[in-house]
Amino acid sequence: MKKVISVFLVLATLVCLCAGCGKSSEKTTIYVYNWGQYISEGDDGSIDVIAEFEKKYPNIKVQYSTFDSNETMYAKLKNGGITVDVVIPSDYMIGRMRQEGMLQELNYDNIPNAQYIDDAYRGLSFDPEDKYSVPYTWGTVGIIYNSKYVDEADVTGWELLWNEKYAGKILMFDNSRDAFGIAEYLLGYSVNTTDSAELQACADKLAEQKPVVQQYVMDQIFDAMENEEAYIAPYYAGDYLTMVEENPDLKFFRPEDQGFNLFVDGICIPTCAKEKEAAETFINFLIDPEICAQNLDFLGYSVPETEAKQYLDAELVANDVAYPSEEQLRNATSFDFLPEETSREMESLFMTVRNG
Repeated sequence: MKKVISVFLVLATLVCLCAGCGKSSEKTTIYVYNWGQYISEGDDGSIDVIAEFEKKYPNIKVQYSTFDSNETMYAKLKNGGITVDVVIPSDYMIGRMRQEGMLQELNYDNIPNAQYIDDAYRGLSFDPEDKYSVPYTWGTVGIIYNSKYVDEADVTGWELLWNEKYAGKILMFDNSRDAFGIAEYLLGYSVNTTDSAELQACADKLAEQKPVVQQYVMDQIFDAMENEEAYIAPYYAGDYLTMVEENPDLKFFRPEDQGFNLFVDGICIPTCAKEKEAAETFINFLIDPEICAQNLDFLGYSVPETEAKQYLDAELVANDVAYPSEEQLRNATSFDFLPEETSREMESLFMTVRNG
């Protein structure tokens, strides 16, 4: 679901300061921080969301940059010294940022399109009063594999990621929460455990996997899987739908019996934001049903608005990778916000495995 912004923002800020004359001085600039490859940019005839926004709101300029994991984004904002007006974290990270006072309350007078968000995505545990986030997308995590090289008989569950037959051709998440989630599903633990013994067992399981792992990745997965540099990787369903267009031999498998992650990513305004009203205008634009549909139709991620589905490609709506049935979701679970000490413990254990 998903590039570091510090240099980009510094340069952009200098440009804005130095160009303090003419038209640029009349514009409001908002800084949007999002996952890599998580907004339609006009490729292959798709909508260029930011260009369309700036066309509709010519007095608002968008400076856009990306991150590759919730943890990278969190660290950047937590360390301070930057301005971000709009950010798109995942559910559990929204909960953490809310608890730590890193998010501003939204003014829904400026976000009337929030009326289209389905009830299923309102009042969720990470933001029970919907004060701090508006759903952007939702999706699931599964295993992407290349059917040219991987035997179908081996595709039975998360244990595929430990299969020595494919040593050197397996990728793994380069973030602690997703990586530990897979180990927790495999070991039968809650994905929201705070038990140190269980976390250590998960770390041990991930350490067992390391000899077969080619590399730990986030956005790098696209080139690796599309170009057949790797054959197996866990990742987000929406990104699989992008990859399979480049390599039709790729398939997607959800370990439905063992369990898998169902996530909701939301749009938020951090406390470091300088242009809150303009940021809310941008949020409102993103969740306009037609814009939402055109954006997510290209991305492959699932829309949290039934109203938007009428504008989607019918083939995508019928695709159970993007829109699994209730039966397929029977063992899906979501990540909850974990206590800070548990998050730190998990991150430390993961880095020891990854770098050991």
